[in-house]
Amino acid sequence: MLSLALSHLRGEFLRRLLLIALPIALQSMLFSSRSLVDILMLGQLGELEVAAMGIAGKALFVAVIMLFGVSTGGALLTAQYWGAGNREGVKQGTALTWVMSTITAVILGCVFFWMPEKVIGLATQSPGVITLGAKYLAITSFSMFAMAWVISMAVGLRAMHQPGVSTFFSAIGIGLNIFLNWVLIFGKFGFSEMGIVGAAWATLISGLVEVSLLYAYLYSRKHLLAFTTKTLIAVCEWQRVKRFLSLSLPTTFNHLAWSSGIFVYHAIIGQAGVEGLAALSIMTPIESLSLAMLIGISNASAVLIGNQLGANNMEEAYQQAWAVSIFNLLCSIILAIGMLLIQDSILDLFSAISSDTRELAEHFFVVLAVSIVLKSIPMTMIVGVLRAGGDIRFCLYQDLIAQWAIGIPVTAFCALVLKLPLEWIYALLALEEVIKWFGSTIRVRSKAWMNNLVA
Repeated sequence: MLSLALSHLRGEFLRRLLLIALPIALQSMLFSSRSLVDILMLGQLGELEVAAMGIAGKALFVAVIMLFGVSTGGALLTAQYWGAGNREGVKQGTALTWVMSTITAVILGCVFFWMPEKVIGLATQSPGVITLGAKYLAITSFSMFAMAWVISMAVGLRAMHQPGVSTFFSAIGIGLNIFLNWVLIFGKFGFSEMGIVGAAWATLISGLVEVSLLYAYLYSRKHLLAFTTKTLIAVCEWQRVKRFLSLSLPTTFNHLAWSSGIFVYHAIIGQAGVEGLAALSIMTPIESLSLAMLIGISNASAVLIGNQLGANNMEEAYQQAWAVSIFNLLCSIILAIGMLLIQDSILDLFSAISSDTRELAEHFFVVLAVSIVLKSIPMTMIVGVLRAGGDIRFCLYQDLIAQWAIGIPVTAFCALVLKLPLEWIYALLALEEVIKWFGSTIRVRSKAWMNNLVA
């Protein structure tokens, strides 16, 4: 079986995997770089701004993960529709994803706009951090719509093996974000120096420009995914919504539970003070950037394996599942080594942090490199294999047990009761990955995840 799996790591399958994975990885890097750019530029102002941006960014991360969870139902259906040659199914699946994502964006936007202090206050008791973080969150609450509309359209484009389209416009968005950050944070071209508020406006404006250009392109080209109001009304038929929700709700809850758990980890470390929050805020966008390629491969494998399942090529799907898992593991090892080699160069970019925070960040960096290798197998098997076959309940139960029943209680006990050093607490964040490594491997071998969802 191993030789059959490895045979897929050369030739046509690997070529198609990389053609889909690389644009997705680039888009993930571009998305993550928004937070990194904010952190880098605000890092020139002080640790208070870095800590506030870190918490607000983590709250937005939870929201985006929820949007990805909602879009999962559409991603599963569109990938299998495309594999079955049903172009109209791809169009309708994308339209329904747009409707459900927009509803979710309304809910999330209202929470961030009306209760930003309460959201930031969940992770820190520092009045200064809460005030700054709340200002950022209230403004960027409106960017939920841009994120929802880009994510929902990216679902259909990936299913059609065209992820480069949305990636191109994401590149424009991040370029504009960097420029506006520089102008508004530091007060260039006659603008007053706005600090973290300027970073928020830069994020909102660049997001709206990105989604406007993407949709203008699709509709001007009369693309398959350029759905009309008639299509939106048609896909709101209850049976379609019911099937969509049967796939999306468990995954949305899964994403919400997992991302909320990440926020809880952030809050646990935040109890140690601003230095811990600042170091963690530095690590978060670096981690997101470093995981971009692994995320790209995982999402690409979900498309390709979903295509095989939709075409009833079950044995082919099984072999490809192991092939992408091995490939992602090898990529993670190379990535971890590369990160350690450029560690000092990356941390030197954060010039305003104190020596204590710098030392703590150095320890966090080594832990992060190891955890990336640990994340590779669970990420591939959960995102790229199990969910491709609609095995979403197993993914949900495994995440709940690994994170909420084991990871968070152990980390909280070691941090709040045993008072272990922060680098050890940060290392415990990877405990759940070890648990999911074994659980996911056993599940993939069982073949219970291999389902045709559109037959």
